[in-house]
Amino acid sequence: MTAHESIQQIQASMNAAVIGQEAVVEHLVIALLAKGNVLMEGLPGTAKTRSIKTLSQLVKSDFSRVQFTPDLLPSDVTGSEIYREQTASFEFQPGPIFGNLILADEINRAPAKVQAALLEAMEEQQVTVAGKTHKLPELFLVLATQNPIEQEGTYPLPEAQMDRFMLYLAVPYPQAANELEILRLVRAENTGSAEQAPAISQDLIFTARTEVDAIHVAEAVEQYMVDLVIATREPARYGGELEEWVEVGASPRATIALDAASRARAWLHGRDYVSPEDVQAIAPACLGHRVHLSYTAEAAGISRADVISKVLESVAVA
Repeated sequence: MTAHESIQQIQASMNAAVIGQEAVVEHLVIALLAKGNVLMEGLPGTAKTRSIKTLSQLVKSDFSRVQFTPDLLPSDVTGSEIYREQTASFEFQPGPIFGNLILADEINRAPAKVQAALLEAMEEQQVTVAGKTHKLPELFLVLATQNPIEQEGTYPLPEAQMDRFMLYLAVPYPQAANELEILRLVRAENTGSAEQAPAISQDLIFTARTEVDAIHVAEAVEQYMVDLVIATREPARYGGELEEWVEVGASPRATIALDAASRARAWLHGRDYVSPEDVQAIAPACLGHRVHLSYTAEAAGISRADVISKVLESVAVA
């Protein structure tokens, strides 16, 4: 089985297990291929945890879950030095961040120093404890979740730290037609009659990533990506509503994320080049959380998704 067939099998199996969330599944697979991390926001019961757990079952990997709470310490995430009486020395005890697929559940419930420890590990892909640096696994993906309706007792992620996530996904409730399928799926799982696809090796993921890196991006498409990001920084170029809505635009990380995610999407759809449609499809997840809204936009009830839609509408393909 080729790397492409293996990834398609993973996507199909996830869609069978996470019903009615095809867009979320595709973006999660794209993040896996593009070596990115994902911030997922949705109401309780929308399969946020189930998504990453299902992915971990379909890839031979170590899955770690960290339930973020107000009393969590950075060492609870990264690990710490433990004194061993037998050897009269300190030994590093790795924390859950040393898994391959990490679920940071309700990340906004932990204090800033814990969030910072996680985000530093995501950015550097290493952890430093007691002056010693420990590398994280090559296969490494963090899925952080947030609940949008509960703000009491939470510590919202600073805007600058949200920038470290490649993709931001808003997870909706499933459609009514999918609710019956969910009911039947859970019943089948409880009786042990649900089928489970075999897990693929990490080597196939690495092969897929190498193929994604080789995807061709035409100069015109590169310019289109840059133009989209610049439109969020210099909305005055396009005047009207966009100028009123945007306070601060996306950083260079947005351009890098847009390029990597677009190539992953093109590869996933069986093409060896990136099309403008790939860029447009991935742009909301890459750019939305990196744009800071103005007071005027917030007062008018304008969302970040509305802003990115306006950017895509305003910027022409080069």
